[in-house]
Amino acid sequence: MNPSALLFDFDGVILDTEWSIYQSMQNVFLENGHDLPLEEYVQCIGSDFNTWSPETRLEELTGKTFDWTAIGIERNTWIRQEIAKLDAMPGVRETLAHCREKNIPCAVVSSSSHDWVDRWLEQLQLVSYFDEVICRGDAPRIKPAPDLYLEGVRRMDLPAAECLVIEDSLNGLKAAHDAGCPVAAVPNRITSCIDFSDAEYQYPTLLEFLKAL
Repeated sequence: MNPSALLFDFDGVILDTEWSIYQSMQNVFLENGHDLPLEEYVQCIGSDFNTWSPETRLEELTGKTFDWTAIGIERNTWIRQEIAKLDAMPGVRETLAHCREKNIPCAVVSSSSHDWVDRWLEQLQLVSYFDEVICRGDAPRIKPAPDLYLEGVRRMDLPAAECLVIEDSLNGLKAAHDAGCPVAAVPNRITSCIDFSDAEYQYPTLLEFLKAL
């Protein structure tokens, strides 16, 4: 493995935002008498609720219509409070420091908004490690479409095959492969149930990834 650039997904790779988001939706399900198994929920990881919607699923299960705007306001307040307590995922700071030392350019490529990603990167004091931050709105479609990774490759000005993507979701894996990029899968507690056998590399954390870099 000798990549010319690294393209990092954000949610679940750089910061464990996904657990709090899942917990908050799981609480809504439990309050209405239903469970939200991770095996179902992971269908929307790396993309958005247009890929698979827990909101639609709960309405199907209960036969009810919910005020998702009001629920979302309450959920988002709790989610941000929980995420604010976190540091970067294990190995993130070490991997970025290594890339800086070896002059390997790095970018963030995320289906989330700039408002979301930029805020947390600034809080973690990681902004300076990235040459580019590419988010929803910087390309026509989000993952699982390849558009965001194609934009990342364009900005790196390198062949796609030399841009190694670090992902934690099948939506991200598909997007990267369709853009022509190899993938190192680094799952987290949300996505550990996923079969990442299609990825070129698999590591339990970025600490293990760094040893092979």
